[in-house]
Amino acid sequence: MPATDPTSNVWNDSLLQNPHEVSDKRSRIQKMFAAIAPSYDLNNRLHSLWMDQRWRKKAVKLAEVKPTDTIVDVACGTGDLTVAFARALEEKGKVIGIDFTFEMLPFAESKSQIANRKSQIGYLNADALALPLPDQVADILSIAFGIRNVSDPSAALKEFHRVLKPGGRLIILEFSLPTNRFLRALYNFYFQKILPRTATWISRDKTGAYKYLPQSVNTFISPTTMQQMMQQTGFTEVHAHPLTFGICICYRGLKT
Repeated sequence: MPATDPTSNVWNDSLLQNPHEVSDKRSRIQKMFAAIAPSYDLNNRLHSLWMDQRWRKKAVKLAEVKPTDTIVDVACGTGDLTVAFARALEEKGKVIGIDFTFEMLPFAESKSQIANRKSQIGYLNADALALPLPDQVADILSIAFGIRNVSDPSAALKEFHRVLKPGGRLIILEFSLPTNRFLRALYNFYFQKILPRTATWISRDKTGAYKYLPQSVNTFISPTTMQQMMQQTGFTEVHAHPLTFGICICYRGLKT
């Protein structure tokens, strides 16, 4: 019998009813991102109409970067936000990019070389729930489009709080849905009917990654719940900043 493709059908219709409740979500997410890593940037740019880069710039601005900050970028993927933070630093500042999908990191390292920031950026292959970092080491901790992919967002927030220094800023970028009913209907048609087909065609994906994407957003916790979870973890001055009609939200919290 032919060998079964380990990336085939990671997400099927049954599992996608609520992907956040799947018991082995972590391993499925890892296989999915490993499979789509080579086409990840192209799909991000095309299907966000290049807005994903604007959202990252807004995240850097809201983080209020100081020239010598130590920044930890969790779920760094191919390094877009990691490099954006490095560009806001002086030579004494540094950024640590962390992702639990190893296949993403070579692409991230290539970007740091192209941007001439290799000396300021280091990458680690690790899980958001068990960061290999000491307590109170970071001035800023960010996670872009990754909090909904971790198996336990509340535990991740506690880990982020541990790693941040007093006065440190937590920045979370995540997809959401427009609050306007008409815009939400248009967005859901694009998000659920068009994007999965075109993104899958571009990536030649067999994992179901681009079916997972809209379902993982639609079934994720609300922005209100996210802010409450941040506050319950100990973050203060928690704010949600809607971007592009609420398609993306940038959350900011302070460790006091």
